[in-house]
Amino acid sequence: MKQKEPTFGQILDINKVSDVLNIDKEYINNRFPVQEVSTGLPVIVVPLKSLEAVKKVKINRGKYYELIEHTDAKAIMVFSPDTYNVKNDLNVRDFADYYGIPEDAATGSSNGCLASYLVKYRYFRTSEIDVCVEQGYEIKRPSLLFLKASDDNGKINVNVGGKVIKIAQGEWFL
Repeated sequence: MKQKEPTFGQILDINKVSDVLNIDKEYINNRFPVQEVSTGLPVIVVPLKSLEAVKKVKINRGKYYELIEHTDAKAIMVFSPDTYNVKNDLNVRDFADYYGIPEDAATGSSNGCLASYLVKYRYFRTSEIDVCVEQGYEIKRPSLLFLKASDDNGKINVNVGGKVIKIAQGEWFL
């Protein structure tokens, strides 16, 4: 999926975000901002220091709803450079209770925002990424997403693909 060129919104306070995530603020990697990013559907991107931090996240619903009253983004994606599988580059969790999804197993839209963020802030010290992201492990629905993004003279191009395990199928009847 080719995504829209990203927009970068407000940078959020680490203390408020750590309260929402129910983790100590020391688990957040303060070398990078906690920021709203959108490639169509905005998400709050939160860089964590470790897989241990990712595992500890437990959304405080009250504080989550207080936070998103003041943001365009209604979902939160946390990520870490530590992974369950050494073949993967990042581990992520995506929380979108506002949309009726307490935690998603594979989120193409949020991962596109993450890819944009990684390129903008040179997370991997390069203006181009081609990474494998694991998601859904904590909810026993492991998925892999493949992120490609590059900064071409100030324009970030983003593509997301992946592999998931189908758990349901349906049809729309109008």
